[in-house]
Parts: sequence; structure tokens; C-alpha cells
Amino acid sequence: MSIQTVRAHCDGPCGIYDPASARVTAEAVLSMTKKLLALHRHEGDSEVAFHNTLARYVAIKEEQAESTKHELLVLWTDYFKPQHLKDFPNLHETFWNAAKLCSACKQEVNLEKATALLDTVKTIHEMFWKSKGRDVPWVTAAG
Repeated sequence: MSIQTVRAHCDGPCGIYDPASARVTAEAVLSMTKKLLALHRHEGDSEVAFHNTLARYVAIKEEQAESTKHELLVLWTDYFKPQHLKDFPNLHETFWNAAKLCSACKQEVNLEKATALLDTVKTIHEMFWKSKGRDVPWVTAAG
């Protein structure tokens, strides 16, 4: 029996990549950040109910920021190749900044950083689809 060496871009050579999942999770980070900043304990609400809502919003925000980071890192490390640097010389810096924004959005409740994260995901969306020779519009779920 002979052993043949094979190579794949990832664990499973599916070839299916799309920054849409990063957009959805980054939108959720922005949404939860807005909800956290607007959260107030209303007259008649129990302290427990308020803290429960607060904890849920924080947990969702952090989970979605981590998911965004994962989705972006897969694109960066598995899809984009050295030849893409010719067309996108700021590719590494863009992904690096996006990953750092994901971490900042987990650590803070910061509308500016959450907005910057979604904006950076949009930039990555545009780079990705340009690399495939396609013009795919940026459409957000929130409007």
C-alpha cells in the first residue's frame, strides 16, 4: 500500500467561505452594545430581573464577539493566500485590527468600537468578494 500526500486549505476541503457569518455576529455585538447602553432599571422591576437581563446581554455580546473573531480568523488564515496581498496590501492590518476590535468589544461596552468592528467586517466583505471577482452588496439585517 502506498501513502499519498494530500493538501487542503483547512480541515475539510469544502472551499466554502463567506464573510456573511462574521457580519451577522458583528451586528449582534453592535445590537447588544446598544441594548446595554440603553438598559435602565424601571420602576417596579426587581433587582434580580434587571441583573438577569444585564447578564444575558453581556453574555450574548461576548459570545458573538468571539464568534466574529473565529469567523474572521478562518477567512484570514484559510481563505486568503499570499497572492492576495498584491491586491490588498493592508489585508493583514485589516484582519489584525478586526481581531483586536473583537477583543475590545468583549472587554468593554463601547459603541464606537462595536461600530468600528462592523465597519471593518464590511471592509473584509468587500475585499473577499473583490478577490472572487464578484460584486456582492453589503446588506445588514438591522437595516
